[in-house]
Amino acid sequence: MEPQIDWLTNLYVFVLASFLGLELIHKVSRLLHTPLMSLTNAISSIALVGSLLLAGSGDSLIAVILGTAAITASSINAVGGFLITDRILRMFRKKNGR
Repeated sequence: MEPQIDWLTNLYVFVLASFLGLELIHKVSRLLHTPLMSLTNAISSIALVGSLLLAGSGDSLIAVILGTAAITASSINAVGGFLITDRILRMFRKKNGR
């Protein structure tokens, strides 16, 4: 028998993780933001694969709906992240096109 975690505990973990993530991101040097963006793009791609599996499982209607919403959100996040990473990398290129 596994214990059930109530919503208040989940909310506490979410808020704590949000504050911790915000604090860690602000401590990262500006030179390291590009590799950090690339890493978050990879994590978003993993979430995209998981949401494809969930939506394709067809276990229930709610799983398909949530999976489809997760596919949309993960795709937007991954594409936007790659566009921003490309824009950041273009700022580091020399003016002569190299």
